[in-house]
Amino acid sequence: MSKALLSKALLSKVRRIRSHGATAVRLAALVVLGLAAACGGAPEPEPPPAWEAANPLVPVPEPPLGITQTLPDSVTSERVRLGRWLFYDTRLSADNTISCATCHNPENAFSEPTPVSTGIDGQMGGRKSPSFINQAWTLYPHFFWDGRAESLEAQAGGPVENPIEMGNTHETMVATLGAVEGYLPYFEEAFGAPEVTVDRITQAIAAYERTRMSGNSPWDRWKIGRDETAASDQVKLGDELFFGKAQCNQCHLGQNFTDSTFHNLGIGWAPDAKTFADDGRFAVSGDDVDRGAFKTPTVRDVTKHAPYMHDGSVATLREVVEHYVKGGNPNPTLDPKIQPLELNDEEIDALVAMMEALDGEGYQDTPPSAFPQ
Repeated sequence: MSKALLSKALLSKVRRIRSHGATAVRLAALVVLGLAAACGGAPEPEPPPAWEAANPLVPVPEPPLGITQTLPDSVTSERVRLGRWLFYDTRLSADNTISCATCHNPENAFSEPTPVSTGIDGQMGGRKSPSFINQAWTLYPHFFWDGRAESLEAQAGGPVENPIEMGNTHETMVATLGAVEGYLPYFEEAFGAPEVTVDRITQAIAAYERTRMSGNSPWDRWKIGRDETAASDQVKLGDELFFGKAQCNQCHLGQNFTDSTFHNLGIGWAPDAKTFADDGRFAVSGDDVDRGAFKTPTVRDVTKHAPYMHDGSVATLREVVEHYVKGGNPNPTLDPKIQPLELNDEEIDALVAMMEALDGEGYQDTPPSAFPQ
């Protein structure tokens, strides 16, 4: 029998048995396999596109040692994969030059190595990009240095429309990404439909950001894992000072070492002009007590964040500790928690060593090598 006649016969057989229940359906499947073999074999499946191979679907990671909470159900593998592309995709900006990762560099624990950020057209911002490590959980829903966003989703969408950062509009961003046919299956995979919207873009980016967790540091292995060999005597002294005499944990508290609220350390205060270069939280709250106040940053992976403070004005971690030792920069709204400390050089070095021991693992990543087209 010729292949054409055999194919016709097999198809006819399938039509006769397909409506006779599950057993018949399984038999029909076997018949189809026979048809494929008779016709020269089934066609080879098409390989996945290069961008999918560069960003495969992987399980949502488990929190590392030191992080006790679990990720919310909204963080799915499908949304994380989509968000990872979007986070590193420069097409979110007006001129295709700036991505989220431009200022939140994974090599710097998703901060940056410069005093302030550089956005579209080489424009310099006034603040340094803060890390979002472990920001899946916060004591208060405050994001950005001044707390103007109340969620990671809002934080993800803000820079897009900032004229200095990405210089785009949400509408143009949606139109740009919606015209990329390669993205549509992944929006459908993540959200059940292929439509590209602002909410879906920011939800996906936030899902990826929530997986950037850091823990299992030498400090975690010693303090929580009870491995006495994981930390040096200097680190242990620094820990005693951090939670005791130096009172660092008044603001750097909890599993992520931040109270998620705002404090005035006197950074940016000009005594002669009696003004701050940046009013910080005041611009959001309108409350005079918030002038010059900024959100407490995490000290996890703090060695990756230099230079320090919201304006990158402090070069080293030791200089940060020395700033606290002198009691900050006096000004009318200096936080009352900022008081001079009586610490000697050995104790300052121990505090620095303790914070260095908070360098962890789990957040590390590199950009995908290919993106949907």
